Amino acid sequence: MNYLGFIRQYRQFRRQSNNASPRFRLRWKDRYPCLDDGTSVTNFDTHYLYHPAWAARVLAGTMPELHVDIGSSLHFISIVSAFIPVKFYDYRPAKLSLRNLVTGRANLMALPFSDQSLRSLSCMHVVEHVGLGRYGDVLDPDGDLKAMRELMRVLAPGGTLLFVVPVGRPVIRFNAHRIYSHEQIRGSFQELTLREFALIPDNSDKEGVIEHASPELTDNQKYGCGCFWFQR
Repeated sequence: MNYLGFIRQYRQFRRQSNNASPRFRLRWKDRYPCLDDGTSVTNFDTHYLYHPAWAARVLAGTMPELHVDIGSSLHFISIVSAFIPVKFYDYRPAKLSLRNLVTGRANLMALPFSDQSLRSLSCMHVVEHVGLGRYGDVLDPDGDLKAMRELMRVLAPGGTLLFVVPVGRPVIRFNAHRIYSHEQIRGSFQELTLREFALIPDNSDKEGVIEHASPELTDNQKYGCGCFWFQR
């Protein structure tokens, strides 16, 4: 809808309001135009809706006593903390106040945890940014590799890691993010077993999440979303 359409709607609504019970005072100065929401379907970011939904379903099955997350979606950790105690850490701390949720600061290239100490861990749509300076972090071309080594270092025997990054033809789009091949991620977590790989493909508006996806599918993606469930 354009602004002229908004004005027409306002005038129509005002006429209708004159014939209704006066529950609210309608004034032009109180207007708040929302011009882009009259769509035929509800739009959403497929990467950032589907990957937390995938991870939450994994956690609903494993039900750890405590889950630790590094830098993932605040919506994800806020909802998960309703049924699992969560400790959330980010380079830029989030001031959240919710029961069952503790937040703090951590550098993903030097995590403040002992070796093999965490049994349930996630880091989703984060590592592709590390070392690019986008979020005020130090520039480091190998920052992502250091971050992945840290995640592997702190994962306990039998522990699970939910790890999400963009996948497709490898490229770095400075200073936004990196895109990885499936082989690059598997090679960075050689000590771990891959329990499941799910893919949110380029055409995810039609396909949604492809569970137990073939790694070869990533070869044809420009900006897919790879969801890796690792276990030590």
